[in-house]
Amino acid sequence: MIFEETKLNGSYINTLTPIGDSRGWFARTYCKTEFKKIGHDKEWAQINHSYSAEKGTVRGMHFQLSEHKEIKLVRCIAGAVYDVVVDIRKNSPTFLQWTGVELSADNKKMLYIPEGFAHGFQTLTDNAELIYHHSNYYSQAHESGLRYNDERLKIIWPLSVSIISERDQNHKLIDHHFTGIEQ
Repeated sequence: MIFEETKLNGSYINTLTPIGDSRGWFARTYCKTEFKKIGHDKEWAQINHSYSAEKGTVRGMHFQLSEHKEIKLVRCIAGAVYDVVVDIRKNSPTFLQWTGVELSADNKKMLYIPEGFAHGFQTLTDNAELIYHHSNYYSQAHESGLRYNDERLKIIWPLSVSIISERDQNHKLIDHHFTGIEQ
């Protein structure tokens, strides 16, 4: 596994290193010892799987508050997505900056997202599937989000948005009162 830090401190693009033979290939997606080298020392509490049928679908930008903050490890196992993270850590030098990476079944990349980041993605193909590892349990009471098209963020999505949930469409816009979340 190869770890490449993004421009947002603590976030990594992880590329699998498959070992192949006549049967196909095998790759490790998680190793506690290897992840410890990038500072990951928490256990995975939940693993989720999402499916989006239509190209152009946007999900996000989601995060959990207070004691329910979570680390995520996201991998695309079918199709392709443009995965985006926004640093919302209070007093971070990259506060409200974003980065995006294509994750696909073909490129075998994963995105490691630390606590204090909002996360979302846009499907680049029909029938896209993601596997998410979470370091904390989901709590609806601690759920929050940023608007995917907030002018303050200026996220550049590669496609026109074809589908977005009402909840994601209606996240509040960032105003001068938003100072981030505690790390």
